[in-house]
Amino acid sequence: MRLVVARCQIDYAGRLTAHLPMANRVLMIKGDGSVLVHSDGGSYKPLNWMSPPCTFKEGLAEDGRPEWTVSAAKSEDTLRILIDEIHHDSSHELGIDPGLQKDGVEKHLQELLAEHPATLAPGLTLVRREFPTAIGPVDLMCRDAEGLSVAVEIKRRGEIDGVEQLTRYLELLNRDPLLTSGGAVRGIFAAQAIKPQARVLAEDRGITCALVDYDALRGLDNAEDRLF
Repeated sequence: MRLVVARCQIDYAGRLTAHLPMANRVLMIKGDGSVLVHSDGGSYKPLNWMSPPCTFKEGLAEDGRPEWTVSAAKSEDTLRILIDEIHHDSSHELGIDPGLQKDGVEKHLQELLAEHPATLAPGLTLVRREFPTAIGPVDLMCRDAEGLSVAVEIKRRGEIDGVEQLTRYLELLNRDPLLTSGGAVRGIFAAQAIKPQARVLAEDRGITCALVDYDALRGLDNAEDRLF
C-alpha cells in the first residue's frame, strides 16, 4: 500500500462528475488496485475513490505539476488527482490479510441463513457463501424466485457502516455481466436489529432490510434431524 499526504485537487468524471478543490488530503493506492481519497474528517468514508479493476498512471499536467490519472477498466470513469505539494510519500507491504473474524453469533447467523435463505425472502435460494469480490467476500450470494442475483450482508447489529459495505459490494457485482444478464444484482441487509438511520440509507439505495430472529432460526436447525 502507498500512502501519500499531499495538497491536491480531485476531479471525477464518468457516470457522475465531482470536484474537490485544492486542499491537504490523504491518498491511498492499495495493492488490489483501488485508489481512495481521504480528508481529516468524515470518519472512515473516502471523499472519492476508484474501485478495481482500474489502471493508475503518473504524469504531468500542462503546468508541469504531477497529475495522477486513474481509469476504470469497464467504463469511461476517470479520477484525476492534480498534486500541488507532497508532504509525505511512503509504501508499505501489508502481506496477506487473514480476513475478518466474525463473532460467534454473526458467524452462526450466516450459517443458519445459508441453510434457510427463504426466511429472508420467499423463493430465495443459496448460490454460495462468502462469494468473493475484489474488496472482500459477500456473506451470501443467492437467487430470487425470478432467477436474479441477490447479495446478502449479515450483521448482528445493522448500522450505517454495514449498509455502506453492501453498497460497495453491489457496485462491483453489478459490473459483472455473468451476474447481471437477467437484471441488476440487488441487496438484502440482514440483521437482528437495524438502526433507523441505517434503514433509511438502505431503502434510499434500493437495498431491502430484513430483521432476523436468531432464536427462531436456531429452532429450524434441529440437531435431531441431522445425520452427523
